[in-house]
Amino acid sequence: MTMRDTDRALVQAASAVAKLRCRSAMHTHAAAARTADGRVISGVNLVHGSASACAEVIVIATAATQGVADLETLVTVEDRGRSLHTPCESCRQLLAERFPALRVIIGPADNPHVVPVGELPAFHAAG
Repeated sequence: MTMRDTDRALVQAASAVAKLRCRSAMHTHAAAARTADGRVISGVNLVHGSASACAEVIVIATAATQGVADLETLVTVEDRGRSLHTPCESCRQLLAERFPALRVIIGPADNPHVVPVGELPAFHAAG
C-alpha cells in the first residue's frame, strides 16, 4: 500500500506524543490512529510490575471513550519517536478482530510503508 501524506502526518503525530510523554520506563511507546473522518487519537503504553498495557490498546480504549467505532490507519513508535514499532501478537489479534480493514504503518522510520492489519509480519520482541 502506498504511503499518503496523511500517513506521514500520522507518524509525525505519534512521534510528537512520544517525545512529549515517553520520558520514563513507565511509558516507552506511543501510538496514533486516524479515524475515517480524519481525527487523530493518540496514546502511550503503560509499563508496570503488576499489569501493563500496549499503546495500541490505550488508543482503542480512547477511541471507544470518544465514541469512535472505526479506525482507518494506525502507527506505533518507540525510542521517543525515532523508530516505528510493529504491534505485538496480542495487539495484532485485537486490531484485526476489531478493525479488519485497518492500515498499519510499519518499517524503518526513514522508509515506512503501509500494510493491511491481516498482513503484518511476525513480531519479534527485542532482547
